[in-house]
Amino acid sequence: MLAASVAGQDLAPRAYIITPVNSNAVTMAYSYNTGSVFTDPSVPVEDFRARFHTQALSYYRSFDFAGRSANITALVPYALGNFSAKVAGTQTDVYRSGIADSRVRLAVNLWGGPAMDPKEFLIWKEKRLIGASLTVLLPTGQYDPARLINPGNHRWGLKPEIAASRRWQRWVIEGYAGVWFFTANNEYFPGTRQRSQQRILAGEAHLTYYMKPRLWISADGNFWSGGQSTINGIPSADGQRNSRAGVTAAIPLNQHQSLKFSYSNGTYVTIGGDYQNVSAAWQYSWVGKLL
Repeated sequence: MLAASVAGQDLAPRAYIITPVNSNAVTMAYSYNTGSVFTDPSVPVEDFRARFHTQALSYYRSFDFAGRSANITALVPYALGNFSAKVAGTQTDVYRSGIADSRVRLAVNLWGGPAMDPKEFLIWKEKRLIGASLTVLLPTGQYDPARLINPGNHRWGLKPEIAASRRWQRWVIEGYAGVWFFTANNEYFPGTRQRSQQRILAGEAHLTYYMKPRLWISADGNFWSGGQSTINGIPSADGQRNSRAGVTAAIPLNQHQSLKFSYSNGTYVTIGGDYQNVSAAWQYSWVGKLL
């Protein structure tokens, strides 16, 4: 339930930034979420609150794709948290921890960002960029059909997305539009039911200001809609129309290392998690071979 509610909540400024061919980055990220969860009004659940932590390890690699800049990113998260609610009038508290669903994202520049070696990249000036990506959510997370709340979803997810950005000296404006598709979970709680979910339309916008190369701050916002679920063919009243707003800052430490911090909060939430989120990440990057 919780993992499904965060599908549209991504806020990722500079997700389509161009890097030289054979660029590598290893990132260790930490995220803390706390807040209320709004469910289908017909479900006998009240005062549902969540407080959970996520640690993630990811690897990024850029390459030449038919003369265009392209990259692939793989991410493996681990989640742990406490959840509380009144279920049919009875107070219930649970703790969960485990590997959550992994992600693999393939992104390709379509306009404005050719594949470049480091020397070419140094003289290149970012202007207009158009890119596309495909994110695959893999059912690698821990899942017990006898439990309603799990780190994993026990299903596949697919998100095609297109993005455009424009830079004017120190300022960059970006917009992304995508849609999540999901396969059905055929072992939904208590293990004998099928849960399917309609697509989720998701959009993001970011306004970024560069103080110097690799040192920037961004104002972020998103909106997502859809995701009504069906259990054994019976639709639930859990369609989503939600949005978030926040801020992100990236700080270089030296030639290879940088830090990134972000904060976001729900601005309009109908169904799903109304979370405050604080995140921090450390990244080590280099150009060349993997090892």
